[in-house]
This record gives sequence, C-alpha cells and structure tokens, in this order.
Amino acid sequence: MDATALQSLVAAELALPVDPRVAEMAAAIAERHGRAARAVLFYGSCLRTTELDGQMLDFYLIVSDYAAAYPARWMRVANRLLPPNVFPFAYNGLASKYAVLSEADLHDLCGPDARSVSVWARFAQPSRLVWASDGKAASRTVASVARAGPTALTLAMPLCPPATHGDPLALWRIAFAQTYRAELRAERDDRSGSIVDADPDRYRRFGDAILPDLVPADGADAELRGARRWRALRRNGKYLTVLRLAKASATFAGGIDYLAWKINRHAGTRIEIEPWQRRHPLIGALVLLPRLLRGGAVR
Repeated sequence: MDATALQSLVAAELALPVDPRVAEMAAAIAERHGRAARAVLFYGSCLRTTELDGQMLDFYLIVSDYAAAYPARWMRVANRLLPPNVFPFAYNGLASKYAVLSEADLHDLCGPDARSVSVWARFAQPSRLVWASDGKAASRTVASVARAGPTALTLAMPLCPPATHGDPLALWRIAFAQTYRAELRAERDDRSGSIVDADPDRYRRFGDAILPDLVPADGADAELRGARRWRALRRNGKYLTVLRLAKASATFAGGIDYLAWKINRHAGTRIEIEPWQRRHPLIGALVLLPRLLRGGAVR
C-alpha cells in the first residue's frame, strides 16, 4: 500500500472539525486522567449524524500506560488483560461513554493480529482526533489508526471472488459484513452495507491507497485460511463481548440501562429493565443475553 498517501488521508480525516462541544468534552475526559492522557478520538453514530443532544457520544481515550491512568490497581489489571475499560461521562448537558486504551494497545488492536475486530473495525471507519497532548501523541495516534483500513481489507480479500479484488467498495462491504458477525450486535442485517453506501467516495479513496500493495492470495487454500481466521474472530469476539459486559458492570454505572436503550434503538425491541437487574447488573445482563440471542435482537 502507499503508506504515505494512506497516512495523509487518515491525518486529514482525523483533523476535520467537529462541534465545539465535542472537543470540550474530549478535553474534560483527558483532564480526568491527568498526565496519562495522550489523545482522544471521537467516532460512532454521533459523528456520522452530527446529532448530539439526547444521544450517547462515543470516545476512545488513549493513555501512555495503564499504571499512570488509574490509581486503583484492579483497573490497571482489568484494562491490560481485557482492553478496553469503558466509563460513562457527562459534560455540559451531553452524555458519553469512553473506552480507555494504551498507545501500545491501540497500535496492536488496529493490526491484523488482533484477537477481535472491535478496535480496527471502528477505526477503519471515519473518526476524529479531537484532543492530543502534543504533536508526538497526535502522530502516533494517526499511525495506529492508519493500520485499521489495511487490516480490514487484508482479512476481507480471501473471502472475495477474484473478480472483485480490484473493487475497493466490494472489499469494504465484505469486511464490514464480517465484522458485524464477529460481535454481538443489535443493528439490522443491512447495517454493515449502509456504512459504505453512506460515503462511497471516502471508502474508494482509502481503498485506492491501500490496494496497490495488497497482494491477493488466490486459491482454495487462501479462502480456507481466510474463512478459518474469520471463524476465530467471530468466536473470540462474542466471547470477549460477554467478558467486557461483565467487567463493565464494575466500571459503568447504569450500563444495563444503556445496553437496553441501544438494543431498543437499533433492533426495534421494547426491553424494560427490572429493578433487580439494576441492583445486580452483571447477573441481569447475563440473564437477558440468552433471550436476546434466541429472539434475534442481537446476533
């Protein structure tokens, strides 16, 4: 791939302006973690729609290391063993959640050897660098985010018919369809395709920068290896989702209500959380999950 061209595209996209309230919230999140804070990335549905009021904004806080980010040892260990930790945050009338990753984990989890798709799948899509501690932190964040797109297309290519190997939009669609199957998701079946259709020019530009040096591995063996890799990602992704849900019960007050809100919003369900589930969110969420899976609300 043309690494210079791709990094330029990523840097330009990350630098695009956002609503000032987003930047103010990002700065407040960074301040919460003091000198450990290195960068804050804004992503997700609120970035795509530009709607903020009454929504849940999504951020990633990038820190130098977990020891510097938390006074509590158990939080450092939890973030290192099962990244990221996720926290709610409210500021100036807006609500958000932010996930914490170290600079090293951001780099690794945007790469092709990541055990799950959760980080690189998000940063293969548009995001914004809304706060950085200094120029070096910004540059390292750009370099890590620039790994996400090549990871997506590299893993998608073995599943694509040879005739589509030069079609970046076809590759992106297959990549996102696979990532949606590799997590417990509440969104509609067509959601992955609509990501590309919302801004095909963007995905074509990024794909054109990635594809030249992406050598297709043709043949049945390549397809078999690719399918095996995606099976592992699906297994790991759903397993890790449940573990992160369990961990979030200790870091995310009201997390079960947020989970119900998000599923209702995306799947058109009418889940209501019982008082006992709020008192025991981990047990409540684990009891809820099998019913959602059976009913198809999450996949």
